[in-house]
Amino acid sequence: MKNYLIVGNATAAVGCIEGIRSVDKDGAITVVSKEDRHVYSRPLISYYLEEKTDTERMKYRPENFYEENSCKVIFGKCAETLDPGKKTVEIDDGTKISYDALCVAAGSRPFVPPFEGLDKVEKRFGFMTLDDALALEEALTEDSRVLIVGAGLIGLKCAEGIRDRVASITVCDLADRVLSSILDADCAAVVQKHLEENGISFMLSDSAVRFEKNKAYMKSGAKVDFDVLVLAVGVRANSELVKNAGGNANRGIITDTAMKTSLNDVFAAGDCAEGYDSSINSNRVLAILPNAYMQGFTAGVNMAGGNAVFDKAIPMNSVGFFGLHIMSAGSYDAEMTEEKEEGSLRRFFIKDGLLKGFMLIGATERAGIYTSLIREKVPLDTLDFDLTKKAASNLIFSQNIRRKKFGGVV
Repeated sequence: MKNYLIVGNATAAVGCIEGIRSVDKDGAITVVSKEDRHVYSRPLISYYLEEKTDTERMKYRPENFYEENSCKVIFGKCAETLDPGKKTVEIDDGTKISYDALCVAAGSRPFVPPFEGLDKVEKRFGFMTLDDALALEEALTEDSRVLIVGAGLIGLKCAEGIRDRVASITVCDLADRVLSSILDADCAAVVQKHLEENGISFMLSDSAVRFEKNKAYMKSGAKVDFDVLVLAVGVRANSELVKNAGGNANRGIITDTAMKTSLNDVFAAGDCAEGYDSSINSNRVLAILPNAYMQGFTAGVNMAGGNAVFDKAIPMNSVGFFGLHIMSAGSYDAEMTEEKEEGSLRRFFIKDGLLKGFMLIGATERAGIYTSLIREKVPLDTLDFDLTKKAASNLIFSQNIRRKKFGGVV
């Protein structure tokens, strides 16, 4: 019987478990979980603060998931060292766990700049885990003035989640726009205006450089008083386990399309992995839930002796703020064309006759059609793309392709 070890207990780990069990029903699976919790959907933590969900409904799989898949879970422990020669992982209580195949799905951690005086700020929080959200919830009052450092997805979802619980929210960022990693200036401006209309204040092209208790001193010279500080500057991949064992890593653990690392019988998946991005024909970290699951599933199949490849990953984001829906995908190093209507903006990025990426603000219906065009590298001259920009439809595909994609729907 084969021994499988998974380091991590989030989306990629679930994919890995289900990938293993799709091939091997009997092998022993051990999961090392840093969090002392059943697997849950991390993107829901802001909805928890909005009271739109609860800890039970946040679970990513049913309560009996581990039992149904015959998994042993070691909760509340961290993997410290990997010995690829002896095929063991030592966890933080000194226990060594042997494996035949290992998947590192260790996720990422917040990046905290070395702000002067940060250690003197009593009420400071991250916003990546359910424990973060619970701790933040405990600190908030209706009189709280909240400063959020970081205008990316994490910071803005935090702002949305706590808006109705506090007196004021200010978001600062060194970037000149919100969501700078996924939106251009025009699209970001639409989102920022909507957020401001919903009570969020911004200080962009500016950020804190030092703190004195409940006062932030900004790069611009401004001063901001606050009661609660949330740090959402960015994340770093937890790649050290593999890197320190001699494995190849850049921003994340380098993998091939089978999710294999440079170490024998060691795989990686999720936010800690640097996998193949088909939109740029190169590797990069794709820290989003759908790719994490598919990377994990691919790793699991191959750990169990199967032959799976995940070579259609692209960066994607789907998010909403106060009722405004936003989607982006692919890469933007291409010629831009757009469609504008009242309350919506659609931008498409085309290169070499292929759709490379898109940004959709306020009109995200059937966006899966666009991601399919990117993934499948469909030549745009084989369809009426001018019509498709206005309204995505399955009818843009040939009958044969529709049969394959949509199960006989023509």
